[in-house]
Amino acid sequence: MEKICVLGDGGWGTTVSMLLQEKGHQVSLWSHDKEYAKILHSKRENEKFFPGFQLPLDIEVTSDLKEALLGKDFIIIAVPSIYIKSVIKEIDGFDRNCVFISLTKGIEQNGFKRASELITEELSVLNLAVLSGPAIAYEVANKIPSSVVAASEHEGIAQAVQDLFLSSYFRVYTSKDVIGVELGGALKNIIAIAAGVCDGLGFGANTKAALLSRGLAEMARFGKIMGACAETLFGLSGLGDMITTSFSPKSRNRTLGEEIGRGKKIDSILKSKNTIAEGFYTAKAVYEFSKNNNIDMPITEQVYQVLYCNKPPYQAVCDLMSREAKPEKL
Repeated sequence: MEKICVLGDGGWGTTVSMLLQEKGHQVSLWSHDKEYAKILHSKRENEKFFPGFQLPLDIEVTSDLKEALLGKDFIIIAVPSIYIKSVIKEIDGFDRNCVFISLTKGIEQNGFKRASELITEELSVLNLAVLSGPAIAYEVANKIPSSVVAASEHEGIAQAVQDLFLSSYFRVYTSKDVIGVELGGALKNIIAIAAGVCDGLGFGANTKAALLSRGLAEMARFGKIMGACAETLFGLSGLGDMITTSFSPKSRNRTLGEEIGRGKKIDSILKSKNTIAEGFYTAKAVYEFSKNNNIDMPITEQVYQVLYCNKPPYQAVCDLMSREAKPEKL
């Protein structure tokens, strides 16, 4: 039995807490909101972020970060990218031999840092892994077969995370390509927003197939420049996650895009949500980085224009379709 702390009471944090508790581990689920932690502890249902599932009594719910971290073998970070830096800065008093696992699928806005980079720089951790892939929380919580990738620069750490999560309905592969796995999880959200826009505009399978194909090429091109392996982006944490996020009705990013395509304004959409669509923030970070570094990211550019410059979604599609004719390549 491992002692595990899950930082973040969103849908994914709640889901992995239940999965790990079911495997017989001792799990603490940390919420940054003291009052909501009390509600979650008493009601045993995450009504705000992940309704419909009973949280087992064996899962400890707390808002005391020091208590949550004390004596843990694994510390899992499952907070949105816009909050991860502030949470990391509060982390202290953990066992130096413990393993940190990042589930965050986003990129820091200001310094363009991946979650693993922020964790390493701030905490100087010895053992670090990232876990990512096509795993919608709702489906995993319902024990629908799913597969993800555990990546670490150290093979033994990746295998330890693989063993920790592996179950009859949750298959885990290992990888050494931390950059590729993290970028796949972040970049696919931009493409998923674009896919949702296409759904909202009433386009068909032809449009979405073209978008996902060229979106994957865009992801691979960006990943290669950042030091990722191209095959990683064509695997579970890239292509696989992009497909799931672009088609699932439970996908926050696809749903955001669909609402925009149907004519809703981005400000009103964001205000109406309890949960965060990571792609909204990632699109800005990636667009600005690509512009500053002369990386061709046409889909990302149009998503940025729609999200931040009030560009009409249909016009964005027209501009993509009317780009200069060229050979198909990455």
